[in-house]
Amino acid sequence: MRAIISVSDKTGAVDFARGLQQLGWEIISTGGTFKTLSEAGVEVRNISEVTGFPEIMDGRIKTLHPAIHSGILARRSVPSHMAQLNEHGFGTIDLVAVNLYPFYQTVSKPGVSLEEAVENIDIGGPTMIRAAAKNFPDVIVLVSPADYAPVLEKLRAGGVNEAERKRLAQKAFQHVAYYDTMISQYLGQDMSGFPEELTVAMAKRYSLRYGENPHQSAAFYAEPQVIPGRATGITWAEVLWGKELSFNNILDADAAWGVVTDFAAPTVAVIKHTNPCGLASHTDLAKAYRLAFSGDPVAAFGGIVAFNRPLTRACAVEVSKTFYEIIIAPDYEPAALELLQKKKDLRILKPPLPVSYGVSHEGYIDYRRVRGGFLAQNSDSLAEDSVNLKTVTKRSPTKEEISDMVFAFRAVKHIKSNAIVLAKDKTLIGMGAGQPSRIVSARIAGERAGDKAKSSVLASDAMFPFPDVVEAAVAMGVTAIIQPGGSIRDEDSIKAADEHGLAMVFTGERHFRH
Repeated sequence: MRAIISVSDKTGAVDFARGLQQLGWEIISTGGTFKTLSEAGVEVRNISEVTGFPEIMDGRIKTLHPAIHSGILARRSVPSHMAQLNEHGFGTIDLVAVNLYPFYQTVSKPGVSLEEAVENIDIGGPTMIRAAAKNFPDVIVLVSPADYAPVLEKLRAGGVNEAERKRLAQKAFQHVAYYDTMISQYLGQDMSGFPEELTVAMAKRYSLRYGENPHQSAAFYAEPQVIPGRATGITWAEVLWGKELSFNNILDADAAWGVVTDFAAPTVAVIKHTNPCGLASHTDLAKAYRLAFSGDPVAAFGGIVAFNRPLTRACAVEVSKTFYEIIIAPDYEPAALELLQKKKDLRILKPPLPVSYGVSHEGYIDYRRVRGGFLAQNSDSLAEDSVNLKTVTKRSPTKEEISDMVFAFRAVKHIKSNAIVLAKDKTLIGMGAGQPSRIVSARIAGERAGDKAKSSVLASDAMFPFPDVVEAAVAMGVTAIIQPGGSIRDEDSIKAADEHGLAMVFTGERHFRH
């Protein structure tokens, strides 16, 4: 029996080779793996001895040879295959243990050149893996050091059955698909539009206790970040304190971090079921928290709170007065962390810093699952200063109203449609979310705000087909409205606003979030 061991990650390779050798296997290897095994005292043959051909082109050509691939692909149950092996003096190869050039590690380095990236695209490795996986009834294929010990144990016990060989083959094909997808993403990072064919590569971060509900199984996966600056979300957050995250925790935490990083100013968000029930921007972070909390103190209980600036002890004192599932911040003062860690049921997360706050990050693709397929779109990531306001009423908004309207329109994109936000002094004071009718969302926002709605501004994620939202805003005491515009009945809403002295601006942009 013969095995090829040719690995970039040499974890466990020496012990595995020794184990095979003790079972009477002949070991074949290449380049750096050959050197590692030889220096460890493992009896190993260089690939060139087997092929009768030297490695050439700086190692680009070494395993791409009939002596290797015939030995892997020959079906042992087909006499003509075995006869042709004998005719050409080739032997079978019964196990392939290969992992690939470190493409991901290479392109993740700052300043890596295209030439260096291309040289770390493995060709021979994937070819051997695919060949061995194709012929899995006769060849064991291993792409992970985690499988070395279990396979050795099975070989010592008499052999690896076909079901296990098939499992390893599936894992091998998935591994190569993941690798190829990373390369495709890297080479396509400067290309616009959506390709005719699309694969999504994901690696399992960890299993979850259950999904949205206890009867649903779940796991958490991460996309490889082959483009610099992309590993900035909750996916890559460091858990500084607390028990493991749940499925719903991750969803809400991602929403919370997405909200606060969308604002350039110091901002705090309180999230419940992915919607911000509290949101405020203020130069004093502790003040911003108090304002955000005031948006809906009842809903805040058991929610998630996120900060886009390092958490101070003053903030921690305020936050500790309420039960939260998770606190998220880009950093923590030591005294703040010490105080928060007294709460055993609290999870404390520290995500990587975004490239910048409140700025568009081009190229991010948003995937939405439907039965049998995916929808793909560019993320709703317009820069904070990109909103163009067009006053459509007789009264123009004041400077203070404009400031609040820009804040509210930024907030409304993070709330499920139909979405309405009431804001004042860069603070969310009421919101309506996820209603089939926009007027119902407006009424809910007004109920949440109560008397605080007076002199506030209203933002809508989409246009008004009727003047009813304007009329509801008047009844609440709202003084200015920001909405996309674009309805064939815009004039009805404009007329209603003018009759009551409201200022209204159109953005020409909508923020649906279904």
